[in-house]
Amino acid sequence: MAGGSVPDSNQARLADALLLLDAVVRRLRRECPWDREQDAGDIVSHTLEETYELIDAVHAGSGAEVTGELGDLLFHVFFLSLIAEERGWGDLVRVAAGVTEKLVRRHPHVFGQAEANTAAEVVERWEQIKREREGREGIFHDTPGSLPAALFARRTQSRAAAVGFDWDRPEPVFAKIGEEIAELRAALAVEAPPEGAGGGRGPGTEAYHEVGDLLFAAVNLARKLQVDPELALRSAADRFRGRVERAEALARENGDDFAGLPLERQEEYYQRAKSGL
Repeated sequence: MAGGSVPDSNQARLADALLLLDAVVRRLRRECPWDREQDAGDIVSHTLEETYELIDAVHAGSGAEVTGELGDLLFHVFFLSLIAEERGWGDLVRVAAGVTEKLVRRHPHVFGQAEANTAAEVVERWEQIKREREGREGIFHDTPGSLPAALFARRTQSRAAAVGFDWDRPEPVFAKIGEEIAELRAALAVEAPPEGAGGGRGPGTEAYHEVGDLLFAAVNLARKLQVDPELALRSAADRFRGRVERAEALARENGDDFAGLPLERQEEYYQRAKSGL
């Protein structure tokens, strides 16, 4: 493992920084009224927020923000490990040792004599090790229901793909998306539209299920193209928001109230914003 070790000149600095963080977390737990009251269930909701903030920072490509958000997430790892220690579940040493052992076990092509020359071979070996050496049972193991919907769908598809239930190329997924669109159109043709401003097509409607199938197929296409659907969708939403805000500004510069314009005029400003005019 020496090839991946921290250079000697940085080992002391790394150790000092981590030990200082551990000491600060322990003192906060003892002396801060807010930190004293927290339990694991309280903290994980904040951990999820910090994770999304890290995702945003990575997506924005801001190195300083990424470093800061990683620090916030590292604090959560230390804090939750301390709570685990208090409950007798384990401690930070056990956490670090456990993940290190797992990484070594799942990378025999790096730390052992096995061979894996492509990323696909690595993933195949991971799944084999999980089934044979870690006792994972069932096709859909390690698929937590708390994942965001797009990631839950992708993980579910990946688990099916691990046992060979998957197309070997993206092209059939395009046809599947077309099929789902046709089925959605057919459902809409026979279903009555929702009534009232607060109406909606709920789980009992055919359209609801067909929209789900369409979204699931779109996630599958993203997976086949090796695109993260969660990040891609967030990026699209960010682009749309920025263009609408720019279109509103262009309308204001021209003496128009964007919100009061007919759709055709709003679209003109939107296209100008999209093209950078």
